[in-house]
Amino acid sequence: MALAGVCALATFILYGADKYFAVKGRWRVPERTLLLCALLPGGPFGVLAGMRLFRHKTRKASFLAINAGGCIVQLLLASLVVDGPTGG
Repeated sequence: MALAGVCALATFILYGADKYFAVKGRWRVPERTLLLCALLPGGPFGVLAGMRLFRHKTRKASFLAINAGGCIVQLLLASLVVDGPTGG
């Protein structure tokens, strides 16, 4: 759980930095890197929080779909870890 929290926070900060760089017209974080963050444990939650708070990448359907899918997969995996594969 701690790893997921760290990854979510790092992803959130990365989205904030990319938005800052975009506004300032400076070097940007590659989109591939931003999308790969959704694969990290807890990453999709950091991504969705960053997208919402910083209003960043909210018009890109690919970001929304990949991150929503990442959240669903990670929630399912978390339920398997907590409940086990047989549900209890």
